[in-house]
Amino acid sequence: MHRPAMRRTLILATLAFAVTAATAAGGPYDEQADAKAQILAARAEAARAKVPVLVVFGANWCGDCKVLDLAFKEGAAAPLIAKGFRVVKVDVGRFNRNVDIAEAYGVPLKSGIPAVAVLATDGRVVYATKAGELADARNMGDRSIHDFFVKVSAGASR
Repeated sequence: MHRPAMRRTLILATLAFAVTAATAAGGPYDEQADAKAQILAARAEAARAKVPVLVVFGANWCGDCKVLDLAFKEGAAAPLIAKGFRVVKVDVGRFNRNVDIAEAYGVPLKSGIPAVAVLATDGRVVYATKAGELADARNMGDRSIHDFFVKVSAGASR
């Protein structure tokens, strides 16, 4: 390989690594967060607002988790999520973090992430994904994600 080609390859590899590292560091899930404390705080805020808590289990390496996070920010579901829930994003790492929380809420992470649990303000689980319902968020499309949360929202208000 010629020097210019080798240098270009090295530069491209370095850039790819930098982008990957930056993406992982800036992902939607705070890998250092105290998830239990965040959930307690969200429950208190949700009680004041009279809305349920949406606990979203995922990881920064997960493409479907990033798609769901984007749908919460600017997709068709964004207004519904913002108005109807207090959201807590719980990092599960490589299925080695906060697994106990998912289990306590009846969310089988082995069925796929992202996964969610909806909590009443008293902490009672009113809905939990059981079969990887959101694990294919990339292929669900914006409208299907919205429709999923419309159903979840209706069930959570009962």
